[in-house]
Amino acid sequence: MIIFDLRCSRGHSFEGWFASGDEFTRQQAKQFVRCPVCDDASVARLPSAKVRVSKSEVVTREPTPPAPTSDAIAGLSPEFLAKMREVVRNTENVGARFPEEARKIHYNEVPARAIRGQASRDEAQALSEEGIEFASLPPFLAQDSN
Repeated sequence: MIIFDLRCSRGHSFEGWFASGDEFTRQQAKQFVRCPVCDDASVARLPSAKVRVSKSEVVTREPTPPAPTSDAIAGLSPEFLAKMREVVRNTENVGARFPEEARKIHYNEVPARAIRGQASRDEAQALSEEGIEFASLPPFLAQDSN
C-alpha cells in the first residue's frame, strides 16, 4: 500500500491510499480520484520523500507543506463533522428516487424515515414549492464511504 499526499485544483490537501503508483495513475485517468471536500477530479500528487526501509525499521513520512485539513476547510470542528457523518450514515440512500420518496413521506403514504439521494434543480424546486423541506449535503458528506 502506498500513501500519496494529494491536492485538488482548488487547494484542498488530502491523502490517498493506493496499491501502487500505477494504480493511482489508472484511477486518476478514469477520474476516480476525487477531492473529499469539493469532489474536484483535478487531483495532483504532491512531492514526498522516497524512503526504503527494512521490515524492522520505523518509517516517518516527510511532512508536506502545511495545508488545512478537510475539517478546517469545511469550517467545522472535527467532532461536529464526525457527528454529521454519523447522521448521514444513518440515512437511507434512495438515489434518484429522492423526489418520489420525499413526497411519499411528506404526504404520509409511507412511514417517515431519514433519506438522502439526488434531485435535479427542477425537482428540488418542485419539492420546495410543495412545502417539502430538505437540505443539500456538501459533497464530502454526501458520498458513501466503504
